[in-house]
Amino acid sequence: MNLPPLDDLLTSMHVVSLPLNTRFRGVEHREVALIEGVAGWGEFGPFLEYEPPEASRWLASAIEAAYDGFPSPVRELVAVNATVPAVAPDAVPTVLARYDGCTTAKVKVAERGQSLQHDIERIASVRAVMGSSANVRIDANGGWRVDEALHAIQALRGYDLEYVEQPCASVEELAELRKRLARNGIDVLIAADESIRKVEDPLRVKALGAADVAVVKVAPLGGVRNALRIAEQMELPVVVSSALDSSVGMSAGVAFAAALPELPFACGLGTIELFDGDVVADSLVPQQGSLRTRQITPGPMLLERWGASPDRQHWWRSRIAAAYEYL
Repeated sequence: MNLPPLDDLLTSMHVVSLPLNTRFRGVEHREVALIEGVAGWGEFGPFLEYEPPEASRWLASAIEAAYDGFPSPVRELVAVNATVPAVAPDAVPTVLARYDGCTTAKVKVAERGQSLQHDIERIASVRAVMGSSANVRIDANGGWRVDEALHAIQALRGYDLEYVEQPCASVEELAELRKRLARNGIDVLIAADESIRKVEDPLRVKALGAADVAVVKVAPLGGVRNALRIAEQMELPVVVSSALDSSVGMSAGVAFAAALPELPFACGLGTIELFDGDVVADSLVPQQGSLRTRQITPGPMLLERWGASPDRQHWWRSRIAAAYEYL
């Protein structure tokens, strides 16, 4: 990775606040910092609670995109899934209608303040809209303990789940859950997400036999090339996912998915459909269920329209400076 001077990053930085059409991860606006370099644009958008050491990996990813560009693709099209937040069942058809041609849906479950019955009703609504031939996966974001996860999966297995993403928080819990599912004769795949991107050693998932599928996000792993190295070492099927990115950040996820030697599952790269604004007029959204690899260049008028307030600009400048110290 070419490491440019900090002043160059701060000079080229644009901070935007993009409105969401559906509350997601507890927020209604998504702030990200966009950086322009000699190879294009990169996105720095670690969630607000991330401290500088972890945020530095996101900055490395943005710098790679802006100054090095992406590796050559082995495919032009990347199949993606629809994403269904923890909405009421009657809101599901409206959410799914935003996703052109997607035959896979990822459904959020284990939302704080909601019960398993809420999850069952939401998943049933997704099945009713998409039909029996669609792939339905669920994402608990580590919200269950092992006993709760086992009970929930038993209750939901009738909906023919493709896999369950991060049912428990720790790698050890995932490994224990897989053992208990096997003992109970429940044949459901377990996918690891946070256990890969939010730990010091993402390969512990492999070492402990904690997952059947690896969900990989580019930015938390420091960029496309590093994500490719980790995916190779994981020796698990990979699903590429986004981190609620603008089209600039999404292009890195698509570049990663397009460069993987094998891509057996639809990827979670359709979250721009959750936005009511973007930094390009032609957003990187699914067409006939897929995304096409392409370079993204923000429009000056849209950067201005969605520009964050001066105090937020200053906050992000300080955040980039703090993260830069760890590169």
